[in-house]
Amino acid sequence: MTILSSLSKRLQHVLAATLLLITVPAMATNLVLGSKNFTEQHMLSSLTAQYLGAKGYKVEQKGDLATIIMRNALENKQLDLVWDYTGTALIIYNHINERMSDADAYATVKRIDAAKGLVWLNPAPLNNTYALAMKRERAEAEGIRSVSDLVAKMDAAKAAKPWQLGFDMEFAGRPDGLKPMQALYKLELTRPQIRQMDPGLVYNAIRDGFVDAGLVYTTDGRVKGFDLLVLDDDLGYFPSYAATPVVRAEVLAKNPGLADDLNALSALIDNDTMSALNAAVDIDHRPVAEVAAEFLRQHGLI
Repeated sequence: MTILSSLSKRLQHVLAATLLLITVPAMATNLVLGSKNFTEQHMLSSLTAQYLGAKGYKVEQKGDLATIIMRNALENKQLDLVWDYTGTALIIYNHINERMSDADAYATVKRIDAAKGLVWLNPAPLNNTYALAMKRERAEAEGIRSVSDLVAKMDAAKAAKPWQLGFDMEFAGRPDGLKPMQALYKLELTRPQIRQMDPGLVYNAIRDGFVDAGLVYTTDGRVKGFDLLVLDDDLGYFPSYAATPVVRAEVLAKNPGLADDLNALSALIDNDTMSALNAAVDIDHRPVAEVAAEFLRQHGLI
């Protein structure tokens, strides 16, 4: 009886030690993930949270953050990781307006942020840049293929009926936004011609004829779903906006496999993929979490 009792106690100690080994890493891998206030960011956040959750991380999502608020929260250690864009970091955070290649833009923001304890991991093959768009049928009827064509047509029609353009409120005030674009393209707009609205409403406004043209994200599913024509940025105003996981260096140091996990996810998300995911939400009205889970299952990630 004494021998059995001794064996029982030893077994209990072994089980307790095993459970401790299992539970301690889970306690050490709590992550706070930030995202901005549009569909693509909601999707990237859900993809990341579900994927990392399946890897054993506990992820808390903080969503619908304005660009600067999200960035400040990351720098102030209120967030552990985000998905951000090279063009935003270059111009908004670091006030660099120099035109450069996609590779140089990524290398520049990676180098600058390294000094701030922020690590840009591998960019996704996803460039969600801004663009001006019109209803395809109307653009083809008017012979408009580029932004310069649009400006010429607006100048010609100014006296008869001034055209109206739709912009989200953030773009209207950004240093990489409306005013410098107007300067480059010599686009003169009176106040009534500028319709500011929620980013998601611009697509509907173009489709429904509430505005003549508007600002869109090139990977938004409604571009294809609403049959909009993205106008060629023939003067090269809009920089590259490569979507990239950005993580605090100390978080990566505490979680050695996290960088590889995020890079593996990033590699799967290109423009066509994101456009389809966004369309499932914005056009088919499916829940973000459901669409994200389906994608992850298709790729064997959950």
